[in-house]
Amino acid sequence: MIDGVVIKELITHTDERGFFREIIRATDNSFQDEFGQLSHSLVHPGVIKAWHAHKIQGQWNYIVCGLIKATLHDFRPDSPTFRETMEFLAGDNQPARVYYFPPGVLHGYKCIRGPMHIVYVTSGTYDLSDEVRIPQDSPEIGYDWLQNTLIG
Repeated sequence: MIDGVVIKELITHTDERGFFREIIRATDNSFQDEFGQLSHSLVHPGVIKAWHAHKIQGQWNYIVCGLIKATLHDFRPDSPTFRETMEFLAGDNQPARVYYFPPGVLHGYKCIRGPMHIVYVTSGTYDLSDEVRIPQDSPEIGYDWLQNTLIG
């Protein structure tokens, strides 16, 4: 696990009408950031979005539908988990959860099954000067997005 990353298991209340799932509350111990922006993105199967980080803001991601391989890479030189990478599946047929990564943690995902809808909350509003982008095939990270190591 990368230092500062939170994966919160969600409770789902189901009945004959469907379900209700609470994702984030301001009173959650793990929700320490300010609210900046709520965004929604649709991603097609096979699409890879990586690598991206923020210098200042943290981010919570929730997969509404579809399936992704989410990957995080610690790019913070002062972190105890500097240069560690973690990956996990999120979305359809996975435990209901939301995940958080702090500033300086590179994030990306590959849409395994879609279309995939992702909703995310950032602690700041969009600001180009806060963006860090690294090519998905960067040798500095050495991650192979074409392998689906968690899909059996």
